[in-house]
Amino acid sequence: MDAKARARADAGAGSGPFAGVPFLIKDLIQLVEGEPFRCGSRFLAEYVADHDSELVSRFRRAGLILIGKTNTPEFGLTPYTEPMLFGPSRNPWNPDLTTGGSSGGSAAAVAAGIVPLAGGGDGGGSIRIPAACCGIFGLKPTRGRTPMGPDFGQLWLGAAIDHALTRSVRDSAALLDAIGGGDPGAPYLTPAPPRPYLEEVGREPGRLRIAFTTRPWLGSSVHPDCVAAVADAGRLLESLGHDVVEASPEFDGAGFARAFMTMVCAECAADVRDAGATIGRKPARAGFEPATWAVHLLGQALRADELSTALRFQGQVGRQVGRFFEGYDLLLTPTLATPPFPIGSLQPKPAERLALDVLGRLGSGRLIKAAGLLDQMAGEVFQAIPYTPLFNATGQPAMSVPLHWNAAGLPIGIQLVAKFGDESTLFRVAGQLERARPWFDRIPPLD
Repeated sequence: MDAKARARADAGAGSGPFAGVPFLIKDLIQLVEGEPFRCGSRFLAEYVADHDSELVSRFRRAGLILIGKTNTPEFGLTPYTEPMLFGPSRNPWNPDLTTGGSSGGSAAAVAAGIVPLAGGGDGGGSIRIPAACCGIFGLKPTRGRTPMGPDFGQLWLGAAIDHALTRSVRDSAALLDAIGGGDPGAPYLTPAPPRPYLEEVGREPGRLRIAFTTRPWLGSSVHPDCVAAVADAGRLLESLGHDVVEASPEFDGAGFARAFMTMVCAECAADVRDAGATIGRKPARAGFEPATWAVHLLGQALRADELSTALRFQGQVGRQVGRFFEGYDLLLTPTLATPPFPIGSLQPKPAERLALDVLGRLGSGRLIKAAGLLDQMAGEVFQAIPYTPLFNATGQPAMSVPLHWNAAGLPIGIQLVAKFGDESTLFRVAGQLERARPWFDRIPPLD
């Protein structure tokens, strides 16, 4: 990719809004013709894409010069980026800590100043989580806002969507202007914005009614640093003229977690099957990480009615959350329930890994389900990310904003969520916050 990037730079990158700007592609969903497409998996290590995805074509038309691809966990399954294929991505603020996931490689590159923006995707928080861990800006657009063709209609049954991680609000808005809109065969039609998002960044948002909560929906506790970040953001928003009140959507968090994991297991089973079809080889346990193989086996063991019930449950939660937003313009939460955590801390423990390996050899998803290992591991993961997956299920736009750093000098992101289709309000408020408390020049101590 390096030689192609240099050739394009030498030839000129056209007249797009990002003409000549170097850009990194997340190695998941976003196919680049003639380049490896590995999805963080050893099973796909030798596969080379034979075409560009529609999103990559739009990146090119925007003038971006693709200089490489970034690290991602296997099939984007985890909120940390530590694949066996390439090893962990490391946080520029502290290399012993996570970059988050699944867009962790992109977040690290942007935070370190390698590129000003990089591709990302978000199926359960995978743009917002790395943005929070690495002290940069990350917006997950509304479902259907960006294209997934020609290879995918929807991913994670509509929960996943692609965009980017950036240092500035301006770049995120300008890029969404350049890449947004449906493509042929798209399953969703998301209303077009009233004006370009780039224009929204400098507009005053007016007086907004903003709810806030630090109550974890999918976990049991929140680190004091994350609570403090929300309190600080609430005070800042009040000082900017907004009405900030404590309120939270009410729904069955434990039931939602089960439903979301049911969807993930089903999608993982499809990912493994499709990977085999892509390279013309039957998937085998040795080609995948133990947890991935176990999740895929669980997906294979699901009945059709179990998956349908899970999706109906998520739909009911979406209705409850939608009614909540009838009374508020935005919702403020922590992005994560913890500061950036040590690399390896959410990986399966040695005993869990051994058990997963043994059960994986037996090839029975029902045995894995009976053992309860994945429920335990999923509980640990949701404890760290109790706020982000909800808005993948509802499809609403949400962003992580780097307003706060703790006493250890680590970034603590705050999440703001808007009504379905209302990225405009998010960009107006993000621009207002960026002007009030600039973060662009706050960079890690790179020695």
